[in-house]
Amino acid sequence: MYMSRIALNHRRRGAVKLLGSRHAMHAAVMSAFAPGTTTESAEGRVLWRVDRRDDAVDLLIVSPSEPCLVHIGEQAGWTTGSPWATRDYTTFLESLSAGEEYVFRLTANPTHRMTADDGRKQIVGHVTSAYQRQWFKERAERHGFELVASAADDVEDPREELVVSERDTAVFRRGQRQVTLVTASFEGRLRVADADLLRRALTHGIGRAKGYGCGLMTLLPAS
Repeated sequence: MYMSRIALNHRRRGAVKLLGSRHAMHAAVMSAFAPGTTTESAEGRVLWRVDRRDDAVDLLIVSPSEPCLVHIGEQAGWTTGSPWATRDYTTFLESLSAGEEYVFRLTANPTHRMTADDGRKQIVGHVTSAYQRQWFKERAERHGFELVASAADDVEDPREELVVSERDTAVFRRGQRQVTLVTASFEGRLRVADADLLRRALTHGIGRAKGYGCGLMTLLPAS
């Protein structure tokens, strides 16, 4: 597995186009892999995420094959400095072990099933912060981690370090049908409970809408 990062110049016309359309960004990401290149396997699949912090915008990609991001750099990147960086991700994945703590970030599509008036089952996005938070917490155990609790002012009232931000609802067309995509970013601190399950989550994604930039969780060692 590989992890790649490319800084986008959000003032360039090409970057505006990519950042304004999940279809366009998905197409650009998948174009980074030559025909016949493995983009989904037992080891993992292509996942991507756009990170915005202050005035910086980064496109992050995890993939089972090494990408070529020349076209994204020419269309939407910066003309100075290193255009992008790709590193081996497997070494980090294999180093994960139970009990270790990490700071995490995930942009996801939190959803639930409901029954419509006509009896049909539907997948609907959670739109409130409380339900989005609950959605994330329910997936912790099945993906091999637990949220780390920190002591509040009252040590009898521990709370999990979980921040829900960048909540958004986008409506667009996919072919002949309209798509409503609810997204939210989750940040906090976790402890590894099952390294194999967590490795799968990091390489196969969490939740739905992975083709639209959702599901990619990243970790940094907790200080």
